[in-house]
Amino acid sequence: MIESFFASAHAADLVLAVLAIEAVWLRMRGWALAQIAGFLGPAVFIVLALRAALVGAGWEWVAVLLALSLPLHLMDLKARLS
Repeated sequence: MIESFFASAHAADLVLAVLAIEAVWLRMRGWALAQIAGFLGPAVFIVLALRAALVGAGWEWVAVLLALSLPLHLMDLKARLS
């Protein structure tokens, strides 16, 4: 059962759902959308890359999704360091 949960990428779906709930919670606490995107965006793209790998997507999709996490991470770092 647990093996099929991970093999079908439902584990990644569960993590994405938790991230969505966290985004709503942060928004309700007054965070700006840009702050939420910088904070949670990299995790979303990394989990999407994991999901793509689990379902057998081509390496190109995994690489693109991982690469998309970098600009959001840098945006978050810039905001935190200024």
